Amino acid sequence: MRFAIDIREACRPHRTGKGQWTYGFLSELRHRGHSIIGYTDTTIPSSLAGEDIEVRCFADRGLSWHFHVASDVRRRKEVDLYVSPTSFIVPSLLKRSFPIVPIVHDLIAFRGEPHNRKATFIERWTLPRAVRYASHICTVSEATKHDLLARFPHVHSANVSAIFAGPMHDKRPLSTPDHRTILCIGTLSPRKNQLRLIEAYSRLPSSLRERFTLTLVGGRGWLDEDIVALAARTPGVEWKGYADDQEYGALLSCCTLFALPSLYEGFGMQLLDAMQRGVPILTSDRGSIREVCGNAAHYVDPEDTSAIAQGLELLLCSDLLRQDLREKGREQAQCFSWAKTVDLFLQSVKAAV
Repeated sequence: MRFAIDIREACRPHRTGKGQWTYGFLSELRHRGHSIIGYTDTTIPSSLAGEDIEVRCFADRGLSWHFHVASDVRRRKEVDLYVSPTSFIVPSLLKRSFPIVPIVHDLIAFRGEPHNRKATFIERWTLPRAVRYASHICTVSEATKHDLLARFPHVHSANVSAIFAGPMHDKRPLSTPDHRTILCIGTLSPRKNQLRLIEAYSRLPSSLRERFTLTLVGGRGWLDEDIVALAARTPGVEWKGYADDQEYGALLSCCTLFALPSLYEGFGMQLLDAMQRGVPILTSDRGSIREVCGNAAHYVDPEDTSAIAQGLELLLCSDLLRQDLREKGREQAQCFSWAKTVDLFLQSVKAAV
């Protein structure tokens, strides 16, 4: 088969969730013997470049880029399918003139949690059209599939497939806890719930705050001014900003506890990376998180700061609980891989071309 794919986010120097998903998916797909045309607006990283992928780079930004891509795809009769992993604008422009498979990560734009206004507006306008015109729809979790079908009841369940995600690396050694770091990785935003996490940390007994620091890792997002301000004035809290792949792996490999009491996740790839290393996890039972973590995490109510604080204290004080989650996490992480994701993708799109 010959696929055309929007690979812009995989080419970014600072990849966030959707970018990392696209990068992992493309890295595996390109080794399956299929022809790939990758559409981007910048230079492709050397780790993705090769003779097995044709790169089409349009330097335009904004809506103009999408019009150029849609026009180019229409002219390419040899392409079997357009895959859209991060944006629904091109599928909205192509309509039914071309086989399309959008990848839906979450339905955050249609929920009540605060979200980026521009992104919300664009997604509310384009996702219904992409769903209407799609030859098939892939989601990154069963939870997102459930949310999608609830939002668009006219879509038949058989036309939606959950294909999940994989870890950043196939294999990682067991972590070596430093016995001093609580780690949270995620773009600063109300959905990731860092504000309540900081407040919960400040409620820990002084003996624990003296031993453990709370390290926040992630770039600036939206409605994050209060998060940045509270982190700056709370003793024991450090915000490190965006971490590249090397620092990201190093932090996960030495932290004592990974905390992400998110209000909603379409998948939660950093949770998978933490489990892969055997890092004990504190998180919330929202969106796809239970589906991803299974019994390998300690769950709390993300809207109850006291519950988050109690969960942190329990995990930090219980060697037995951390060891139990450490073992269960390594086992649970084996349920996911990019090979499995691409297998499910190829199976699901056979009928679409």
